[in-house]
Formats: sequence, structure tokens, C-alpha cells
Amino acid sequence: MNHYLSRRSFMKKSALAGGAVLMANSVFGNINLAKPNERVNLACVGLGNRAGEIIKSLYKTGLCNIVALCDVDLGAKHTQEILSMFPDVPRFKDFRVMFDKMSNQIDAVSIGTPDFSHFAVTMLALDLGKHVYVEKPMARTFLEVELMTNKAKKSPKLVTQMGNQGHSEANYFQFKAWKDAGIIKDVTRIDAHMNMPRRWHGWDVHMKGFPAATAVPHTLDWDLWQMQTMGHDYNKDFVNGQWRCWYDFGMGALGDWGAHILDTAHEFLNLGLPTEITAVNLEGHNSYFFPMSSTLKFHFPKRRRMPAVDINWYDGLNNLPPIPEGYGVSGLDPNIPAPSTGKLEPAKLNPGKIIYSKDLLFKGGSHGSTLQIIPESKAQELQLKLPVVPNSPSDHFANFLKGCKGEEKTRSPFEIAGPLSQVFCLGVIAQRLNTKLIFDSEKNEIVNDIFANALLAGPPPAKGWEEYYRM
Repeated sequence: MNHYLSRRSFMKKSALAGGAVLMANSVFGNINLAKPNERVNLACVGLGNRAGEIIKSLYKTGLCNIVALCDVDLGAKHTQEILSMFPDVPRFKDFRVMFDKMSNQIDAVSIGTPDFSHFAVTMLALDLGKHVYVEKPMARTFLEVELMTNKAKKSPKLVTQMGNQGHSEANYFQFKAWKDAGIIKDVTRIDAHMNMPRRWHGWDVHMKGFPAATAVPHTLDWDLWQMQTMGHDYNKDFVNGQWRCWYDFGMGALGDWGAHILDTAHEFLNLGLPTEITAVNLEGHNSYFFPMSSTLKFHFPKRRRMPAVDINWYDGLNNLPPIPEGYGVSGLDPNIPAPSTGKLEPAKLNPGKIIYSKDLLFKGGSHGSTLQIIPESKAQELQLKLPVVPNSPSDHFANFLKGCKGEEKTRSPFEIAGPLSQVFCLGVIAQRLNTKLIFDSEKNEIVNDIFANALLAGPPPAKGWEEYYRM
């Protein structure tokens, strides 16, 4: 992953190539809080929208003290709820300043910033000996995920957790139990889909460039928001969730939902990394932001006694997978949390997956949703053969904090979440270039496309951010 292209050259080619207890009680109701000296001292980087929901979920466990708050826009409307909940907690714009001033008071950090900005915060936190909870996907590039995973391996006493919260719920324990019992075996194909009307842009797919520069809000540190991707002019369509649809900042629907849909299959089927990734069909493909719909195919080779698996990914409103006979009805899934900005909208098919094995067919949803054997007649036939599925001893947030305290092992540590995130990184490269990739998982190289291989690392970081890649 040599950075042999200059940053300016790389960005040009990228554009062209791919076409407190009282407060707790008042907000959450009564909480059985651990004693202050038994709680994890948590610093929070990112305060608004999804980051705010993470902070509230962690605090609600009663297992942490919020000791520092950090956001590049402390004056933004979306950061005010968390700031008002913890009015006496020190606040910072720059995470580096926060760590400089308060490192000895911090045990762990939550990171709920955009995809591209997970990397530097995570690397510095691990370097300083802090436990890390980082929202999914782990990072935006294959190399960044690799460096984060390796950094965590070098500090085995540090606890990590990626924020795919369903990985601590019923689906996790059911999938493991059914796989161990031989109910799930000989899987050869998975059709995963995200077809809800939750889009991150509605722009003309023939857009020829990035949106025009506009005035930066006076409360926002725009250069710090960009971190290592620095080089874009400010526009409101880069921030507050819109970042997700730009190749330079986000991971699209695949990165956003893949970790909630494919996580258990990836872990318990030992899928690792694919050898082929194909952009089968892209609607509205262009050089700047994700297509309006995508069909991608990932080929995973045989693993020991398990056959090869093809995962087909479908996103877009009308881009549905083939629906097998006996599938049944797909209603609004109660396990999918509503976005911080509003309510879930109905979809033609709920986000989820259809799993094809040699003898059985399963359908499943997203997040913590459990699998069902289909058709119903087959499910009834096997009812008495299904193993008992244990209840989850802790949700994802308590699992992390108990991990920090040495009481549990986290369920989505970097060693598990890293390869899953890298699957999405490879998928995004195929989307971006609208092509088929051949990947050598031994060398971590894309062998059939030099530019695609360079995208494993992405453009060289902006000046001043190189050090995080050498930690």
C-alpha cells in the first residue's frame, strides 16, 4: 500500500477513475449506578446525532463517569442535548488537546464521529492506553482498519468494541447456538439487502464535481472536522449525516448497514476476506458519491470443511433480491432503532438477509433480529430439534464497559470487527470504480487493478496527520 501518488494527484484521479446521578435520573429514570470509583471514566468524542445516542446508552448502564466531552462544533444545535446533560464536564473542540490535558483522568473513549475520522482518534487513544468504543464501520479505508486492528493486538489488555449493537442481542446468541448445533451448516449463498427509503442524498447523478464552497459556520472548526482528508471547501451537504454518501468521507449504505446485517454470518461462518468482489449493477454510478442503488457480489473461498460462500448485497429502494417461495411477510422490524433524526419509514422489504444452505433456508432481519427457518412448514418440522438459545447477559454498551472492568469479553472487538469492516472497504472500492476486483488475502493486495489497490490505503494524509499512520 505504497503512498506513491501525491495527495493532489490521488484526489484528482479518485474523482475521475470511477466514473452526574440527578441528571441521570431525570433523563433516564432510576438507574442503579455503580460507586464512582467502580465506574469507567469515559471521554466522548463526537456529541451529536448518533454519537449522542451512544453516549446516552453508555451512561444509562450506570457503569461509567462522563469525564470529558469533545466535538468540533460545540455550538451546533445537535450537540446541545449532551452538553446540557453534563454541564460541569470539561469540553474540548480538539481531541488532541483533550488527551493532552486529561489523559491521566480517562480510562476509555467513545468515538461517534463520521467514518473517516474514527482512525486518528482511535490510534491516539490506544497509543495512550485507553479502551476504545468506536462506531461502525471501524474506519473508511482498508489500511486504516488494518492499522487499528494491529494496534489493538499489540496492547492485549486494552478493550475494543465496534458499535454494531445488535452483536450483543438475540441474533448473536441464536446464530452461534444454531451453528454449533448443526442447524446452520453448509451455507453457500447469502442475499443481504438494505432497501429502506433512508437515503443520504437526492442529487443529480450527473453532478460533475463537489458542491460549491459556502461560508463555514462560526462555531465549526472545518479543518479539524476534515482531519486527514483536508482539502475540501465547506458545504452543508458534507456534514450532519450527509458525509455518509461521499466516497471521500463515508461508506454508503454498505458501511452503514452491513455491520448490522452480515455480522453474525461473517463471524460464525469464519468468512474472513473475499477473493473476488464484483460491482454487478450500479444505478446512477458517478465519481463522487454512492450510487442510488448497488448490487455487489462477494466471493469467499472454502474454509476447512465449509463450502465457498457468495454474498450478494442489494441496496436501493427498488433493488430487491430474489424472494424465495415461502418467505412470508416482512413487517417493520422492531429491532431496528429509529435514526436520531426521525422515524423509520416503511420499506418494500425490511433490511436483512436470506441465507441459503444445502438443506435449509433462513430469513433474518437487521441488528438483533433473529433468524427464521422458511417455509413455515419446515420450521414447524424442526421445532423440537432447535437448541436452547441463551439470553444476552449484557447489551453492547454494558458489555464494553464490563470489558473495561475485566468482567466480560467484548463481542465485537477489533480482531472480529476488523475483517468485517475490511469486507465493506473492498465493496466500496468496487462500487467506486464500478468493476470487479481480485483480492489476494495473503498479501492484502488487489492484484488486477493498480489504482484499486492504491485505494486500499487511500490518498496520502493531509500534512500534520501522517503520524497516526506510524503509531
